[in-house]
Amino acid sequence: MITESIAQVPVYGDIAIGPVTLESGRKLEHVSLRFEQVGDPDAPVVLVCHALTGSHETVGTVSRKGWWRGLVGPNQAIDTNQYQVITFNALGSCYGSTGPTSVNPKTNQPYQSEFPFFTIRDMAMVQVEALNYLGIDQVACVIGGSLGGMQVLELAVSYPERFQKAVCLAATPYLSDFGIAFNYIGRKAITDDPHWQNGFYSYDQKPQSGLATARMLAMLTYRSQDLFNRQFHREDREGWGKSATEDAFQVESYLRYQGQKLVERFDANSYLYLLKAMDTHDIGRGRGGWENAMKSMKADLLAVSFTGDLIYPSDVIREMVNVHRTVNDHSSFFEVDTRYGHDGFLVEFEKWGDKIKTWLEGHSLKPHRSI
Repeated sequence: MITESIAQVPVYGDIAIGPVTLESGRKLEHVSLRFEQVGDPDAPVVLVCHALTGSHETVGTVSRKGWWRGLVGPNQAIDTNQYQVITFNALGSCYGSTGPTSVNPKTNQPYQSEFPFFTIRDMAMVQVEALNYLGIDQVACVIGGSLGGMQVLELAVSYPERFQKAVCLAATPYLSDFGIAFNYIGRKAITDDPHWQNGFYSYDQKPQSGLATARMLAMLTYRSQDLFNRQFHREDREGWGKSATEDAFQVESYLRYQGQKLVERFDANSYLYLLKAMDTHDIGRGRGGWENAMKSMKADLLAVSFTGDLIYPSDVIREMVNVHRTVNDHSSFFEVDTRYGHDGFLVEFEKWGDKIKTWLEGHSLKPHRSI
């Protein structure tokens, strides 16, 4: 048994998998997933699935805090004194796992838009292969939000014997047409950028404007209308009024800043591929509908929604749990009352983290409760 202090230092590595045949029938000869592992390797496993532009750095380091540091760690809701927590960088992402930025062994050049199309089901499959490599055949809990929540559902449905519990935050059993519409506009902003070059852009001249616009659009679905209005109050910028194209309001400046931040850290092709994978999300595909798929899930399910979530509404998530409760009465649902909307799963852990902890410890939650 390793000491607690050493166990709390994240371990990073890469797992080579392959060859892998994707749902489309295309084959990737070599797949590598980068991962973070925190906690005693003899402890029960919690698998974390990250969101669209997230990474495997759930806990992170002293110099670079992970995106769920406030939820995962010693004495946190997901307690790394009790669990080993593993996060894989998703297939298709650009933080170390195989994706469009990886080198195609056939050409010795980055794949870019030659990378084969993949689905959420493919993303789940390669994570299970990585777990196999690590010798892990049982997972105490799989948890994730948004794109991560999609992976949670796909993992628990596709591999029902592997996962004892599943926590799905801010995700539905399929992506709605409304969600697909937003993703389409985001992709079109990128592909209309003159620097996109059919996906074979120079890394010195990336489609920055298109990716920034896609991110700005996405921000409107991540945060609630109420939060935008309360945060900015139509506050204008000092000295505006010189032209019709300048930022006149602080909200415009905020969106521009968010777009630029993503451009500096994320790849446009990876963004395109991951958005398209989200479009395909439907756990009922080839399984007789999502309701039948939910009934095949053996894991206890905790589903969490957030008020003001434009794309993943509470009523659909509640219905998903209702269907699962017909075969598993240990499953629960709760709604978090927040101004953050969809992004609620990344903030305000004090509002809902204890609910996760309670449920992981085996204590039941009252279903259909808002907090």
